[in-house]
Amino acid sequence: MSALDLRCYLVTSGTGRRTVEVAAAAAAAGAGVVQVRAKEASAADLLELTCAVAEAVHAANPATRVLVDDRPDVAWAALRRGAAVHGVHLGQDDVPVADARALLGPEAIIGLTTGTPELVRAAEAQRDVLDYIGAGPFRLTPTKDSGRPPLGVDGYRELVAATALPIVAIGDVTPADAAALAGTGVAGVVMVRALMEAPDPGAVVREVLTDFEDGAKRR
Repeated sequence: MSALDLRCYLVTSGTGRRTVEVAAAAAAAGAGVVQVRAKEASAADLLELTCAVAEAVHAANPATRVLVDDRPDVAWAALRRGAAVHGVHLGQDDVPVADARALLGPEAIIGLTTGTPELVRAAEAQRDVLDYIGAGPFRLTPTKDSGRPPLGVDGYRELVAATALPIVAIGDVTPADAAALAGTGVAGVVMVRALMEAPDPGAVVREVLTDFEDGAKRR
């Protein structure tokens, strides 16, 4: 399997056909990761959505990895059905990383939410069972309240220096932020509304990939 491409990372919202369509469009344009997130959905509904997204994403771009937010059990059930699901993204209060790894196996991709130097250092101590970490919020966001202060661009430099794990920036990131964030050394940017609400999600992904590469080259 090719290296994990975190440069442009979509977290979905909603549970309808639009969710599936945006995920497929983002994948087709080169988004490396699609995380299926539906906090209010039942486990059964999340499983159906995950399988639908995985099928559409795989058809659009087999290289794009599909992760499930919070629920390693749902990821496992989707895999058991034969869906092209690759792992899980966990929060600080979810199933411990080591237990998710034991359930999903050595090939699964597992990410963990952080956002402070202390949380990043704790994640670094679990580097043998983690693939990447998310860090945020970049700025305050209406989609999720972490209770942590926003990091801004400058806040990521300390976090990147504290771990060998790849870090993705999350929290109301827009395409206009991609170049500056790439300059901090993060491995990618996570977008929710900027992609889910875009008239042309594919165009946004292509813009982000170009700008992220430009920003990384200027480091």
